[in-house]
Amino acid sequence: QVQLVESGGGLVQAGGSLRLSCAASGRIFSINDMGWYRQAPGNQRELVAEITSGGSTNYADSVKGRFTISRDNAKNTVNLLMNSLKPEDTAVYYCNAQIRTNILLTRNYWGQGTQVTVSS
Repeated sequence: QVQLVESGGGLVQAGGSLRLSCAASGRIFSINDMGWYRQAPGNQRELVAEITSGGSTNYADSVKGRFTISRDNAKNTVNLLMNSLKPEDTAVYYCNAQIRTNILLTRNYWGQGTQVTVSS
């Protein structure tokens, strides 16, 4: 059984910073892409940032220059450092990972979500 467990959400004032962390555990052969998505009330879930196993990154235009994604392949973790937060960043943030559990099977896994609220 594979699990993604997130931590680090909370309430912060506009202009502040938060750091989200996500740890994958269980029967893991390897992990391909890892990323963070978010979903605000009434909106679809959207990509925030993603990172390949080799460290290449991709960001949503709305967070470029403010958010930084990183990962530790040895620890199966991915982090999201969020600076200069804005009220429109308020959402539930979800960790995502493409995890190979054996030589034949790769699946997409999601964390349970962590609330980020930015007050104006």
